[in-house]
Amino acid sequence: MTGTSRSSIDLDIRRRKALFRSWHRGTREMDLVLGRFADAEIDKLDETEMDDFEVLMEAIDRDLFQWLTGEVEVPADYDTGIFRRIKAFYDIPVEDRPDVNGVSRDAKP
Repeated sequence: MTGTSRSSIDLDIRRRKALFRSWHRGTREMDLVLGRFADAEIDKLDETEMDDFEVLMEAIDRDLFQWLTGEVEVPADYDTGIFRRIKAFYDIPVEDRPDVNGVSRDAKP
């Protein structure tokens, strides 16, 4: 099972490969992050964005996850428009985040 919900039939070879690689990262978390983004956006990426996306997919999963969650600052060579687009794809305003164990995520400790 790839996890993808998108057909690749209408994609060129480069985008088909990128879609496959997005869902076969090495960690399930990053499969879901990049795979879902690719399902929704791969056909809309221009050639420069595809270049940046392919470079980003070469990053180590742990590093990429930490950059996306804000645990670690994003190195300048990875802080591209496509990185910010992926991050924005998952950004949820604090007021829209679900409560976890009955505690609002925006509650102060």
